[in-house]
Amino acid sequence: MILGGGESGVGTALLGKAKGYDVFVSDKGKIKESYKKVLIHNEIEWEDEQHTEDKILNADLVMKSPGIPETVPLIKGIRAHEIPIVSEIEFASKFSNATLVGITGSNGKTTTATLTHHLLKNDLNVGLAGNIGDSFAQQLLEYNYENYVLEISSFQLDDVIDFKPKIAVITNITPDHLDRYNYQFEDYVKAKFKIVMNQTSDDYLIYDADDEVIVNHLKKHPVQSTLLPFSLVKKIENGAYFENNKIILTIENDKLIMPTRNLTLEGKHNIKNAMAASTVAHLLRIRKQTIRESLENFQGVEHRLEQVLKINKVQYINDSKATNVNATYFALESMDAPTVWIVGGVDKGNDYRELFPFVNEKVKAIICLGVDNEKLMNTFGNMVDVIIETQFMSEAVKIAYKVAEAGENVLLSPACASFDLFENYEDRGRQFKDAVRNL
Repeated sequence: MILGGGESGVGTALLGKAKGYDVFVSDKGKIKESYKKVLIHNEIEWEDEQHTEDKILNADLVMKSPGIPETVPLIKGIRAHEIPIVSEIEFASKFSNATLVGITGSNGKTTTATLTHHLLKNDLNVGLAGNIGDSFAQQLLEYNYENYVLEISSFQLDDVIDFKPKIAVITNITPDHLDRYNYQFEDYVKAKFKIVMNQTSDDYLIYDADDEVIVNHLKKHPVQSTLLPFSLVKKIENGAYFENNKIILTIENDKLIMPTRNLTLEGKHNIKNAMAASTVAHLLRIRKQTIRESLENFQGVEHRLEQVLKINKVQYINDSKATNVNATYFALESMDAPTVWIVGGVDKGNDYRELFPFVNEKVKAIICLGVDNEKLMNTFGNMVDVIIETQFMSEAVKIAYKVAEAGENVLLSPACASFDLFENYEDRGRQFKDAVRNL
């Protein structure tokens, strides 16, 4: 039984059928036409805009979409019937003999996963899946790569049982999605650490040694994995650190030194992403020259500090992927000119206080783009001269165009989820880029 007819659901349906399961896909919402065609073509039974409970509660195994919370009555019913619930990552990994690199964290997952894949792809047969691109399940069926880089969210990790990546990466952990974890930060931290729960000393955990949440959790809950930390501020004997504009990476006395002056990615957070990705590549025996060259020609990720256009000497930057405060922190930190900041959306219990120093120092105007902007208006109203609210991207961009002057930035970095006004963060980012191009 597959709950959710999106990317992970349809991928699991195809893999499940190929492995001899009777498969039924059920979605409370509407299944996209493109996915319906795939299900029909492969003669997989499905329903949408309803859940047939009798049928679901007869299943031997349930794969639920990461978007469905535990609190839904149907999920409680499935648990009461003691039917196992797994995520697509868990289900697919059962049929894979590949070397798995699992990457999680509150921020930097997509950039680190994409960069890691970029570093590996010249030397290895490798796929990129998980929370990005085609589903892991579908790729196993179609390509069966020898290696996979998987970007994995906490929601996907909630329902893993035996999943065990050879290399796990935790980029950072900051408060996010607390609405899904009973507003208990510790529950969210535990979900992230499920990525290492089945690892042994033959496996590796790469993590940010500057992140107190990760470091404290490891002290209280030691893991079996071989630890490879990275840091911007302290010397690391086994792992990576940053000194004199160089990344210095050592694994079992094998040292790799990489200057960062030619990195295409800007900002301290991207040096961390580069350290994590390089550590994976070094572990998997990628040539040192390949790692250096690949770091320097990597072009970044759409919707993450993406430079869109310069109009009248004003730089427009799309950071729609910043769906939490910590991601916006990095965006504002990297601004080197007065900035008109477009912010807002679905607030997930955000605490905006850590942004105050940057708002005071760098932000000249705030445009609140959301259905409910009250919290933003109350929080930032006294900090800037200009604060305006709107519910239309085109209007937000036009206001920014009027307010910004030559040499300044217009930054879309919402710090919130997108579902109040947009389909998802990609839709929000594309609407921003379209509006900028239409100026």
